Amino acid sequence: MSDCLFCKIVAGQIPSKKVYEDEELLAFHDIGPKAPVHFLVVPKKHVPSLYELEKADAALLGRLVYKAQELARELGCEKGARFVLNCKSDGGQTVEHLHLHVLGGRAMGWPPG
Repeated sequence: MSDCLFCKIVAGQIPSKKVYEDEELLAFHDIGPKAPVHFLVVPKKHVPSLYELEKADAALLGRLVYKAQELARELGCEKGARFVLNCKSDGGQTVEHLHLHVLGGRAMGWPPG
């Protein structure tokens, strides 16, 4: 999608501090981190939100989550991390491209704030 921020990052049109990349996924550090470790994992395929995920994308979502936990461990979150999928405007999603936030490096409280 030509006007999507994350599609532009995936295409290399906007720089990012990459954590990981393969043929289906890109992980990069959040530009406004809310924890000592805060990165995003996005599919390279444009999917606007979790609500638009198709049945055929179920395996992609599984790989995205698996890679997120693997990267969290590699980045020092052995004691735990928070994995967040915001969905649509009422869910706090600000970029209309499916993305998983991974936050760690400190204890997380509840409710989030």
